[in-house]
This record gives sequence, structure tokens and C-alpha cells, in this order.
Amino acid sequence: MPLEPRRFLSVADVAETLGSTPAAVVALLEAGELRGLRVGGAWRVALDELQGWIDAQLEVERRRALWRQGQSASIADLFGER
Repeated sequence: MPLEPRRFLSVADVAETLGSTPAAVVALLEAGELRGLRVGGAWRVALDELQGWIDAQLEVERRRALWRQGQSASIADLFGER
């Protein structure tokens, strides 16, 4: 079974996609927060890896928003009593 081709992005492409800087992307890669590989000394990130990282970050933010909402909710809001 042949492997499906994967699209790899450069650090500059990832930075542009994220609205960030190349230095910030390299920091994420070196910290292991974003998965990538080195090809000829330059980092490359698979498009599906980047999408997975973005999805995970969105989920973290969604949960934080729910937590903050829960922290500011009144007892009546939480239990439906008005």
C-alpha cells in the first residue's frame, strides 16, 4: 500500500499561518510543543501536525472559557433557579 503524500511547511509558512514569528515557531518546535522534523538543518512541519496543534490549542481555550464562565456564574445560573 503506497503512502499518501504529506505536505510539509517551512517555519516561515507556519509562522504566517499562525500570525506569529519564525522565532516563536522554532521555540515551539524546540520545546516539543509542536511536532516537526529537520530536513537539511531546517525545520519542517507536516500540515496535519500543524492542524492538530491548532485544534488542541482551540480546545484548551474553549475549556478555559468554560471554566471562567463557570467561575463567574451565580448559583441561579448554575442550577437554573431564577
